[in-house]
Amino acid sequence: MKRKIYNELVRWKEESRGTTAVMLEGARRVGKSYIVEEFAKNEYRSYILVDFNHISNEEMEIFEKYLNRTDDFLKMLQLHHNVTLHERESVIIFDEVQQYPKARAAIKYLVAHGKYDYIETGSLVRIKKNVKDIVIPSEEKRMVLNPMDFEEFLWAKGEEMLMPYIMGIQNRHRKHPRLPKTWRHTDSVTQYSVKMELILNNLQIRRLNIPHHLQQT
Repeated sequence: MKRKIYNELVRWKEESRGTTAVMLEGARRVGKSYIVEEFAKNEYRSYILVDFNHISNEEMEIFEKYLNRTDDFLKMLQLHHNVTLHERESVIIFDEVQQYPKARAAIKYLVAHGKYDYIETGSLVRIKKNVKDIVIPSEEKRMVLNPMDFEEFLWAKGEEMLMPYIMGIQNRHRKHPRLPKTWRHTDSVTQYSVKMELILNNLQIRRLNIPHHLQQT
């Protein structure tokens, strides 16, 4: 599933070079876990994902015992996940980190350690509440993942060419002097009316299996 924030993550990786960690915030079920894991799979040699919503007692014990001893913590984490981390080629993901604020506080020292990249995810409301007794690390780069916008929805439906087509028509409507003003300005109602009408027409054409050039005559 293609999301625009993926390019922001790529840019962070290239520009940060391990000097910051990403804090990806967003409402529940907008795809935070999915997009960061896809990013890790595609852009790194290896990765470890710690899901604090479903963490085992054994893994939690690693955090409780070793988090303040960075080298030992990283070794134990690799052993637990049976994953080898490679210096400057691997990333560690703390998913739903608001469930364990100590891990968020430790980002300062993990980033300073310098060997790996770090990405945190958190739900917008709870991430702001669960900060008692911790210092928010200045090394966090905040990003927000919103629900799919209209273009991302089209991508998910396999309609990648439809949005440029819509925007082309929209631009022509704005510039046309004989059209009403409501069609020449970019108000959201007009935008979505045009988009939905075109999508429905396009899908109807496909269902009927009528060639576009015949449909337009």
